[in-house]
Amino acid sequence: MESQIKNHYNSDHLTANIKTALIKAGKNLSTLEPKDLYRIDQLHTGGANSSIALLKNINFSPDTPDTNDTQVLDAGCGIGGSSRLIAQQFGCKVTGLDLADKFINAANFLTTCTKQETQVSFKQGSILDLPFEKNTFDLVLCQHVLMNIKDKSRAVKEFFRVLKPGGKLVLHEITKGENQPVIFPVPWAASSAISFLEPWDILAATLEKQGFKMSYFSDKTHGACSWWEKVKAASDKKSTGVNVLGPGLIFGSNATLFGKNMHTNFKNNSICLVEAILKKSYNA
Repeated sequence: MESQIKNHYNSDHLTANIKTALIKAGKNLSTLEPKDLYRIDQLHTGGANSSIALLKNINFSPDTPDTNDTQVLDAGCGIGGSSRLIAQQFGCKVTGLDLADKFINAANFLTTCTKQETQVSFKQGSILDLPFEKNTFDLVLCQHVLMNIKDKSRAVKEFFRVLKPGGKLVLHEITKGENQPVIFPVPWAASSAISFLEPWDILAATLEKQGFKMSYFSDKTHGACSWWEKVKAASDKKSTGVNVLGPGLIFGSNATLFGKNMHTNFKNNSICLVEAILKKSYNA
C-alpha cells in the first residue's frame, strides 16, 4: 500500500522541474524566500495562511520563551513548505518527514535555496514507523496526511510516542463527509485505492483512546469550500503544466481537475476540513 502512495507523489525529475519553473518565473535561486515557493509548496487547503493561523491558536510565536529550542515534526512534509514556513515564522527547529524520496530531495534543495538548513532538516520515512526516539518533539504537525493512512491507530500511536510529555499534536485534516462518493482525482489520490477518509468522530475516538486530550477543535469546511472555489476560478484561467510554477509540477495533468473536484466535494459534503490541537499528558 505504501508503495502505491509513494508512487502517487513521486513525480519524475521533480527537483529539476521545480528549478526550471522557478527560473522561468524570474526567481533568483540564491535569494529565494519561503513566500516565493507558496504556489508549489503550500498546496494544502487554505495555503500558508491556514498554517500560520492554526499555529497561532497554540500561542506559538517568536516571543514565546525558548521558541528557538522547540522541536517540531512536520509529518508528511511534502516538499517542505510548512517546515520552512514554521521555521521562518516561529523561529523553531523543524524536522520534515515524508514517504516520497523525491519529495525529500526537492525539500532539501529548496531549503538550501532559502538558506534555512540550520533550522530545517528532512528525513525519508513512514509515519507508521517514525525513525525517531520516544519523547523527541514538542509539537507534531499533521497536515493533510491521514487521508492516505489506512491504519490510523498505528499512526496516532507513533505520534504519541515521539511527542514529549505535554507535547501537542496539531491536525489540519480532510475527513469523510456524509454524502458519498468522493470525486477523483484529488490532491491526495488519483482514485479511491489510496484514499482512506474517516468521519471526524471516528478519528477523534482513535485519538482519545491513545491518550490524547483535545484542547482546540474547529470545523473549517465552509471556508475550505470557498477557498477551493477561488482555486477553481484561478485554474480555469491558467496553465498548470510542467515548468509552470504551480501544482502541475508535482501532480501533472491531474492538477487541472483539483479545483473543480475539491470544490464539488466540499460543496456536496463528501469531504470536510477540520483543525484540532491535542495534548499528550505530562504523566504519559
